[in-house]
Amino acid sequence: MPHNVGFVSTRFAGTDGVSLESAKWAEVLWEDRHISFWYAGSLDRAPDISMCIPEAHFGHPENVWINHQLWGRTRRCPEVSRRIHDLSEYLKTTLYEYRKRFDLDLLIVQNALTIPMHIPLGIALTEFLLETRMPAIAHHHDFYWERDRFQISAVDDYLEMAFPPRIPHLQHVVINQTGRERLAWRKGLPCLLIPNVFDFDIPPEPVDDYAADLRREIGLTDEDRMILQPTRVVPRKGIEHAISLLRRLRDPRCKLVISHDSGDEGQDYLEQLVELAQDEGVELRLIADRIADRRQLDARGRKMYVLEDLYPHADIVTFPSLYEGFGNALLEAIYFRRPVIVNRYSVFIRDIEPKGFRLPTMDGFVSRRLIEETRRILQDEAYREELVDHNYQVARRYYGYPVLRHGLRNLFDNIRHQTE
Repeated sequence: MPHNVGFVSTRFAGTDGVSLESAKWAEVLWEDRHISFWYAGSLDRAPDISMCIPEAHFGHPENVWINHQLWGRTRRCPEVSRRIHDLSEYLKTTLYEYRKRFDLDLLIVQNALTIPMHIPLGIALTEFLLETRMPAIAHHHDFYWERDRFQISAVDDYLEMAFPPRIPHLQHVVINQTGRERLAWRKGLPCLLIPNVFDFDIPPEPVDDYAADLRREIGLTDEDRMILQPTRVVPRKGIEHAISLLRRLRDPRCKLVISHDSGDEGQDYLEQLVELAQDEGVELRLIADRIADRRQLDARGRKMYVLEDLYPHADIVTFPSLYEGFGNALLEAIYFRRPVIVNRYSVFIRDIEPKGFRLPTMDGFVSRRLIEETRRILQDEAYREELVDHNYQVARRYYGYPVLRHGLRNLFDNIRHQTE
């Protein structure tokens, strides 16, 4: 039977992995006539199907203050506990209102019970689910034990309680095999593995008139080779390896185009990369000021592009990450039939590489073999097309919408059996 499904997170807006995958889940659920509604502190969904609670955003001033008192220390004062409880109680009342407003049948919690960027929201959700016994699914993208900044805390009690909680009617979903094993080991919880997906049954549209001038707009000539790094500028993305690759290619036509800024993780790494590129003679194009969540004009009247506009113009995509929960940019590049150079991060080795992709790889450093393979891809069009076509078909088999559809139907069958 169709359900009213409530998605909950701190943010459903922009191009972060949680927002993108949640939209895909809603799209597949709609095929079975399930209607999705949205709750978060920042939203780009339609107002008539969403409920925006600013205090639920991880960047809300009250939550920022709380976080400053919790991480990197092992003791919290009574004032911090009181403010956590107060905010949690308020958020719980909004969850009750959310359920009533949209007559919800179940919740899908997107990462808000996984990574503790908003402790009060995690507590509120845990208590709400325990009090209502409402069927729910927790979709876990990256756990706190995978991030260094959450290793020392004054909230071990709340981490044990709510990240994630042990609730009989709450089903758990992870995006990689390591997450499944560690969730079982740390929490004793079973879960279903559903990887990130893309709709490979519908190929991308050709470049349209709006995006046709993108290369010129970001300062590239027709002769330049666009080497795209489609990620934020944070240390775990390993962008220094992309700079090393371009230095060793010794081709002045190759320009490294970085699509995003540093986000909330500071400018130190970006500044280091700019210095490194200057020292290595590699030309960077930092174009975060030209990329937005939707096509529009900026304050200067310049066209703003979306991430999907970049891929068709790229000659090669670099993905030299040191760690990823999955790697959305990898799937996106394969979907747009671009060759991808990958650093063999742990999830890639365990979950993705065995599927049979043909991808130039590195193991933490740029080898002579990788340089030769990259030059061949740039110079040999037939070879390049053979690679990208092969990878598209492999991804269509293992990371297409049918995989997600099958997983969601299993979860909904479990819910039906629980409520009978």
